Amino acid sequence: MNQNKAIMAGAAAIVVLVLGYLGYLFLGANGSTSEPLAGTPDTAFEKELLVPGPLGDMAQGDPMAPVTVIEYASLTCNHCADFNNNVKPKLTEQYIETGKVYYILRDFPFDPIATAAFMLSHCAGEERYYGFIDVLFKQQTQWAFTQTPMEDLKAIARQGGFSEERFDQCMKDERIFDHVKDVATRGAKTFGVRSTPTFFINGEKVEGALPWAEFEPLIEKAIEGKAITPEAAGSDATPEQE
Repeated sequence: MNQNKAIMAGAAAIVVLVLGYLGYLFLGANGSTSEPLAGTPDTAFEKELLVPGPLGDMAQGDPMAPVTVIEYASLTCNHCADFNNNVKPKLTEQYIETGKVYYILRDFPFDPIATAAFMLSHCAGEERYYGFIDVLFKQQTQWAFTQTPMEDLKAIARQGGFSEERFDQCMKDERIFDHVKDVATRGAKTFGVRSTPTFFINGEKVEGALPWAEFEPLIEKAIEGKAITPEAAGSDATPEQE
């Protein structure tokens, strides 16, 4: 019993930073006058979307790809886990690895344990970030919805090479915490993100974890939209005469 109390107290101490901003983020977002943008976004909006958080974006693929997919997700969201485990592999194989899609995952935690999980992934470093994300989504039921989520998250961290000291330091890293907070706050207030997963495909907002049969056509539509740029159309209209 004493051991369980100690674990609970330790977990509470680790996530104390997390609790401070949740009310501000979501109560503040509900009171915001910003509205989600619908329809075909303009270039300014797309450029605004591409502004990274304080520590930069965690991205996969070619930044010069014709299509950019930005996903706002929570690591305790089962719909996000479903997308990551069943749709993302196809997106990676067919579009990210072939240079057609530039993919960015952004933090949008709905609860303290999701925030802690994102912080752990960032602490793992750029090269290991997506590896941790995959493990956390695939093993979501083993840590996100248990009686001792922080201890279970710590166990996953140990499997990934984290010492207990390094894990605790990560959970207290205000620089990483501020990054997660800022990315989520901006997603809610500036881009109207209200649920997870929310995607922006070349700026067009798509909500919900669509199956591959519905998600892929959206990627193809975006690729087709970039196939003929105004510059290319202009050059075709006025070909140089030999």
